Amino acid sequence: MSPSSLLMFVQEMSRMLQGKPKEPEILARGSALLATLVANDNWLPEQFTRPHLQHYQQYLLYADPLDLFSIVSFVWGPGQKTPVHDHMTWGLIGMLRGKEVDTHYHKQANGSYLPGESVVLLPGQVGSVSPATHDVHEVANFYQDRTSISIHVYGGNIGRINRHVFDPATGTSKSFVSGYCNSVVPNLWK
Repeated sequence: MSPSSLLMFVQEMSRMLQGKPKEPEILARGSALLATLVANDNWLPEQFTRPHLQHYQQYLLYADPLDLFSIVSFVWGPGQKTPVHDHMTWGLIGMLRGKEVDTHYHKQANGSYLPGESVVLLPGQVGSVSPATHDVHEVANFYQDRTSISIHVYGGNIGRINRHVFDPATGTSKSFVSGYCNSVVPNLWK
């Protein structure tokens, strides 16, 4: 495989989304496509695999010109994790390298959030998020001594979507727009 693997994934996602399927179909078919992409770990250029010492890196790999979807590599340094957050759109998480812990949070009657089940994603496995069913979670690198990398696909340009981080104890939220750590996205499949 090569960067053309990413191009084939982009083409298949584009074809699927042109048909305007409902979200359950997007999650099911998109999960199968992403599982094929992350089944091999030889297509992601090294420049999109570099960790940062203090925080995880979010590298934009592709943004659809109509904002139908975006593809991001998340690079987790040892012990790094996200705050509890939402997405405001559907999302798929494909594990490429290492292990990742995905913990969903559930809003309580008093506004706080309690952690639910934690799932450890292994290379080749795919998880999902959705405002319709389970949008609030925390993601962490399973390892305290090495880097992990996952490929995320979202139903929009996730770096430009206004989202929220939450204090689980109080439910207090704060808006944020994540952006990306890379300002230029080269053509990965030329």
